[in-house]
Amino acid sequence: MSLIEKNKTEANKFELTVKVDAESFEKALEKAYKKNIKSINMPGFRKGKAPRKMVEKMYGEGVFFEDAINDLYPEALGQAIEEAELDIVARPEVEVLSVDKAEGFTFKATCVVKPEVEVTNYKGIEVEKTVKAVTEEDVDNRVNAMRDRNARLIDVTDRAAQNGDTVVFDFDGYVDGVAFEGGKAEQFSLVLGSGQFIPGFEEQIEGKNIGEEFDVNVTFPEEYHAEELKGKASVFKCKLHEIKCKELAELDDEFAKDVSEFDTLAELRADIKAKMQEQNDKAASDEVENKIIDKVIENMTAEIPNEMIEARIDDMIRDFEYRLQSQGMNLDTYLQYTGMEKDSFRITFKEQAEKQVKIRLALEKIVELENITVDAEAIEAEYAKVAENYKMEVEQVKGFIPEADFAKDLAVNKAIDLIKESAVINEK
Repeated sequence: MSLIEKNKTEANKFELTVKVDAESFEKALEKAYKKNIKSINMPGFRKGKAPRKMVEKMYGEGVFFEDAINDLYPEALGQAIEEAELDIVARPEVEVLSVDKAEGFTFKATCVVKPEVEVTNYKGIEVEKTVKAVTEEDVDNRVNAMRDRNARLIDVTDRAAQNGDTVVFDFDGYVDGVAFEGGKAEQFSLVLGSGQFIPGFEEQIEGKNIGEEFDVNVTFPEEYHAEELKGKASVFKCKLHEIKCKELAELDDEFAKDVSEFDTLAELRADIKAKMQEQNDKAASDEVENKIIDKVIENMTAEIPNEMIEARIDDMIRDFEYRLQSQGMNLDTYLQYTGMEKDSFRITFKEQAEKQVKIRLALEKIVELENITVDAEAIEAEYAKVAENYKMEVEQVKGFIPEADFAKDLAVNKAIDLIKESAVINEK
């Protein structure tokens, strides 16, 4: 392999012209022949026994070119990028320029590189910190939420259904007089006011009595996920079987014993207040850190290639897909359920992805400016931490995560600490 030419074509783009010699190409062609010959039929030869020259004569000299090039170019490209001293941030685009058995082949790689970054005034950043004090009303709301979660459902027989009740009913939906798929259920349980059904549906159950049969007239929203139902007027024929309401426990010491490890309501409230204050304190600290980082970004200049942002969006979508899979759902089903197109879904990540890219670039530049380093002991400690979290052996983690990646992440964390420690925080 030899790097023939390196040209800067745009602010963050380079074109590399790379040549792979004939000897390496010939070895790759022979490897491709041996890989494919078992599936090639040639008249006069047993399957898998035809000589390479005969195969090339029958199918053309370039029959194995593609396999050979695909086998060689990744390593050749990697060597060229290293020789050109490029810090690439996206998968290069590769174009074969010429190929010849006697000469080898030449290809062009378009590489997007990390931009030049400038960061100023990242020390002594001044921000305000506001810690919200927990009020008795806040504690009341939390206790009432606990009371609501621990309520029991009791049958209602002496009145009509009302908002907040749980009703059990049958429904059968029609559009233009024709039943539609998914529009029918029996003994369905619904909390009125929960918004589980399309707008206007739940309100029409209110005021109905057990045993009553009635029609619910609604129009499906224009953004409804099922294309055939968007904007359609529909009629649901319903029958109400049961009405249930919540019976709340008395707020006393017995309630505290039932829902917590405390013996009195006063102790429970005190614990709730202390934990809520801890949450508020952490939220205030997180907000301060976000304000500091925002200031750092404001003081950064860089011409960020769009490829970096798109790559970050890809990472974020992969993380989102993993979370969906843990819930037994895939991305296509989620998009269908929410009525979103893939392009629109990607756009929802763009602002956050752009900010994350800017933050990382700024912090990496500060690492460089401050000559921040990470020792081997810190890296080993991080490997041990990850291994413990994922119940793996340290050596396994090392096989998945290169030491250089850990070193970069730890250095960035030290840069964050440096910025925070030098910041001027005015508490309110």
